[in-house]
Amino acid sequence: MTIGVISDTHGQLDKHAIDILSDTDLILHAGDIDKPEVLAKLEKIGTVVPVRGNMDYGVWSRHIPREEFVEAGGLLVYMIHDVNQISLDPAAADIRIVISGHTHRPVCMEKAGVLYLNPGSASFPRGGTAASVALVDIREGTIVCRHIAV
Repeated sequence: MTIGVISDTHGQLDKHAIDILSDTDLILHAGDIDKPEVLAKLEKIGTVVPVRGNMDYGVWSRHIPREEFVEAGGLLVYMIHDVNQISLDPAAADIRIVISGHTHRPVCMEKAGVLYLNPGSASFPRGGTAASVALVDIREGTIVCRHIAV
């Protein structure tokens, strides 16, 4: 299974990002969507599970949860916009992947058997990084993540 991960689009969605995500089994948006049109474009290419970020407000975003649990490839995935707001112990909850955004900086690191992934910002990168999305491949319990510049 391949998961496409995107975050911090802030109302903009590059065609290259759409092309990359169109070859995935599931798309996770880690917040700061900013405009409902972004989700509408993503939903045209596949199943999308979003969480609300600190810049997602208004009537259109009220139905979007602040955190989400998703089963993907037989593994439990937890998604929240700001990783610093996690109120649980992912390892104790049998979560294998934590997906977040907010910092606009790409991260892929493992801690206590949990993969922490931030795809970076697809629109407004920070820290000298390129705009990016991430792909997560899950095969027989093995997780591989990679960032792709957009």
